[in-house]
Amino acid sequence: MKKRVTGIGGFFFKCDDPDKVKSWYNKHLGLNTDQYGCSFWWKDKEGNDALTQWGPMNKDTDYFEPSKKPFMINFRVENLKELLATLKEEGVTVIDKIEEFEYGKFGWILDPEGNKIELWEPIDKAFL
Repeated sequence: MKKRVTGIGGFFFKCDDPDKVKSWYNKHLGLNTDQYGCSFWWKDKEGNDALTQWGPMNKDTDYFEPSKKPFMINFRVENLKELLATLKEEGVTVIDKIEEFEYGKFGWILDPEGNKIELWEPIDKAFL
């Protein structure tokens, strides 16, 4: 079987004041925050640079829709388009939309409880 999820790409959550939350995490936990949150850099088993993103978001964001939950996890994957087709065949709810950026491709699914899961085929070197 081909690889599906290869790691955690990010964790995103809603909050009342994202700037205050980022400042608190910076001051008390030492997170190097910016406008998006904090990028955690690490090396994969082949020694390639990779990142995981931590991101507080405004409580009014609609980015997590159709989920009503205040959080969304992002998983790093290989071959996003193939994986989404396979998941659809397996009966998983796939949000029929793929977005492509210089730093990778994104697709979304819903788990059995309606949690939106973001799948990311990363191009980490775009951040270097």
